[in-house]
Amino acid sequence: MGINTYIRYFQRQCCILSIALFFFESRETAMADDEVVGGLWAMLAQERRKSIGLMFLRFIAVVLLAVAACYLFINNFNSHLPETEKDTSTIGKQELVNIWPLLKEWGVKEQQDLKKEVCDLSVGKWIPKPEGPSYTDETCHYIASYTNCLKNGRPDRGFLHWKWQPSGCDLPPFDPLKFLNAMRDKSWAFIGDAIFHNHAYSLLCLTSSVTKAHMIYYDGHDTRTWYFPSYNLTIYNIWSPYLLASETENGPTHEIHLDILDSKWTEMYDKYDYMVISGGQWFYKRTIMYENNEVIGCHYCPDLELNKIDYEVAYRRALQLTFKFITTSEHKPFVVFRTWAPSHWEDGESPSERICNRTKPFKEGEINGSSSDLKMWRLETEEFEKAAAIGATNDVRMELLDIYQLSLLRPDGHPGPYGTYHPFDDDPSKKVENDCIHWCLPGPIDSWNELLMKVINRDVHNSVSAFL
Repeated sequence: MGINTYIRYFQRQCCILSIALFFFESRETAMADDEVVGGLWAMLAQERRKSIGLMFLRFIAVVLLAVAACYLFINNFNSHLPETEKDTSTIGKQELVNIWPLLKEWGVKEQQDLKKEVCDLSVGKWIPKPEGPSYTDETCHYIASYTNCLKNGRPDRGFLHWKWQPSGCDLPPFDPLKFLNAMRDKSWAFIGDAIFHNHAYSLLCLTSSVTKAHMIYYDGHDTRTWYFPSYNLTIYNIWSPYLLASETENGPTHEIHLDILDSKWTEMYDKYDYMVISGGQWFYKRTIMYENNEVIGCHYCPDLELNKIDYEVAYRRALQLTFKFITTSEHKPFVVFRTWAPSHWEDGESPSERICNRTKPFKEGEINGSSSDLKMWRLETEEFEKAAAIGATNDVRMELLDIYQLSLLRPDGHPGPYGTYHPFDDDPSKKVENDCIHWCLPGPIDSWNELLMKVINRDVHNSVSAFL
């Protein structure tokens, strides 16, 4: 049933009430003419009954007319909303549906239509963006040295002029003022490896045109906390490359505990309103693995007499433990799982040289990516789907931020030879010839935050549903 059907229904009900009012008044008048006056008290009692009846019928008529007017207004207002604001009007509709059960069928249909409009943000293409990024290395001072490609001398600028366009829906530019207003009195956590530094610094740069964040905590290594005093917004950038308890500072061989989560992020879990989390390239590294505080094997340790454990086994265990913690916790932040960020190493002129010197995006079908990256992406999406199903039964809000395919198409977005060093290397003082893992700022990673805001907009949380 459409809105017009309900309007016609209300019109008929109002007409019936009007006729009822007419006959009620006529009946009362006729009865008054035929009756013999039985005294002043009888007349007063009759008038009182008549007045109460008229007031009741008129009240019902006004209620029906008011509800009909509300739905006329909502339908007309929603038809003029831009696509990015339609989600916000849905909550108001659902509240009215709860108030007026007769409209339940229409409310359900509207929800189904809304779900159909939600497209797959990971499917699309890169299109030209003549205006370029909203910030530069000169206007934003949060850019880490190893991702500050322009300052480090990168000569080409073409990589700055592309925008991700999902198929079937629009992706609005990041609006820093709307974001900050919606996130007032909230906290975010970015939990993972150096790619999350990339991601968080992009967010800080995108909001810097409105206000500057102050760093209020630094552990001397890789964990920082940023604060926007004007908005009481806190952003935690937590270094946890394995998500698990680990030891990564004792040379090239790392150690991880497959049955213990990293306390850096779990101890502060109750502080998060929103969190973005994922694993990363560190699982490819030489790693000794523990369970119950005993060594059970190692990845990439041919010189050690230890049981061989593949990197994907370790990553799956890390995700399962992480998702179990999230889905069973009493605290329930909005959890965004960001998928695998692919690398773009290519063979250079010499057998030992590996480079990434492309200057424009790939088109769909021009690249398959590394088999190991693809394996990790498939693994994590499988584990996320299972966790999200469990979380839904416990009121845990979880969304997938799938950046794998769109990032795979951007080999031009890495520092390449225009980085200084990157923390993926064990020796931070060593300058790498080509960085094909991290991302230039500004650059393609800024689109991740546009995607993130679109994903967050699907949340029914009142403080977020109003800003996109």
